[in-house]
Amino acid sequence: MTWASLCGAALGWPISASAQSTPIPVRSADYVVAVVNSEPITNQEVQALSMRLLRDARAQGLSTGSDEVKRLALEQLINDKVQVQQGVSLGIVIDEAAINQAEANVASNNQLSLEGLRARLQSEGMSVSSFREQLRQQLLISRVRDRELESRIRITDQDITQFLEEELRKQAARVPPEVNLGMILIAVAENATDEQTARLSERANTVVQRARQGEDFAALARAFSDAPDRQANGGTMGLRPLNRYPELFVQATSRLAVGGVSDVVRSGAGFHVLKVLERQSPPTTLMVTQTRARHILLRPSAQMSQTQAVAQLTALRRDILSGSADFADVARRLSQDGSAAQGGDLGWAGPGMFVPEFEQVMNQLRPGQVAEPLVSRFGVHLIEVTDRRDAPMSDAEQRNLARNLLRDAKLDEAYASWLQEIRGRAYVEMREAPQ
Repeated sequence: MTWASLCGAALGWPISASAQSTPIPVRSADYVVAVVNSEPITNQEVQALSMRLLRDARAQGLSTGSDEVKRLALEQLINDKVQVQQGVSLGIVIDEAAINQAEANVASNNQLSLEGLRARLQSEGMSVSSFREQLRQQLLISRVRDRELESRIRITDQDITQFLEEELRKQAARVPPEVNLGMILIAVAENATDEQTARLSERANTVVQRARQGEDFAALARAFSDAPDRQANGGTMGLRPLNRYPELFVQATSRLAVGGVSDVVRSGAGFHVLKVLERQSPPTTLMVTQTRARHILLRPSAQMSQTQAVAQLTALRRDILSGSADFADVARRLSQDGSAAQGGDLGWAGPGMFVPEFEQVMNQLRPGQVAEPLVSRFGVHLIEVTDRRDAPMSDAEQRNLARNLLRDAKLDEAYASWLQEIRGRAYVEMREAPQ
């Protein structure tokens, strides 16, 4: 994959064909293969994009014919051309500042300085001016999509409520309810006589009555139960999913509230008295994975280049891992971030709270791990994850998440419809190769 093909993540939309294609020498003579509203698409452009698509397909283990790839490449180039023309007709202008920021984002996302990115592009045969022009076109396409599609998307409160109800049902299926039962066993031997069995049954019923009258269940278990662990746990079986209890126990306690005591239950082992000590139902709110991390940030300056900042943090990471330096102490001394006073602690954070390049690295770390230095748009970071947890989302967070997910889904549908419309209005002339 070329460096040009990685710039889409910096722009917020999937990379377009025009921005993905990298100039590749084509030995055959160039000629026009299509005209889109008087603007040509050349054979050289199609060949270049086709080669990239073929490389991507092979990398994924896919087998695709060259004719089919050329057809797809031409379709992508036509669609890109139509979208760029639509943006120009709407008067959308991409200024140099926006292109500079996009270029910086591409460099940051690929762990390169701006100079390093440009050198890499040039080594692959792409000039800086060509790359920046592709960024301009991609930004133009992104903005025309945003402008044209937002008005087509409608998400109602009812849509959000239905989405959340469905997600909660899915969550409940993944997280079954759990229950903690107390159990007193009055054992019945296999060769017990009817008289012995009746006497033991009466004993079990006495235990039920005393438990229902409020006597301490653990004390009753220690006094009456024949279970081997009665003294250690007082009959408590522990919080566990229902499917880890005998079906007989589940049926006997399914209608009981917490604190309720069952009737005597007969099994092959004898008579059981069960008490519901605790129930834990599936969460009634969506859960989100939160991460607690800390970092040390060095900002490149005239006194310290990005390369020097990376080298310094690499050395500090070795010291921290060896135990000769403490992460929090180093953060307080050196970090150029507002979190320095807290030893670099960033607190609990959910998805989307940090820039993508930071979050991507953080999410790959286990608690206690320290990443290699990371370059972001803010500087160079040394990141350590200290803890991770699943936490309930507030009602506002749930509805905001649902709105965003529904918007993304509807955006794909709206984009396909909108692209079909503007493609249908465009004049597209296909041309045959010269003989």
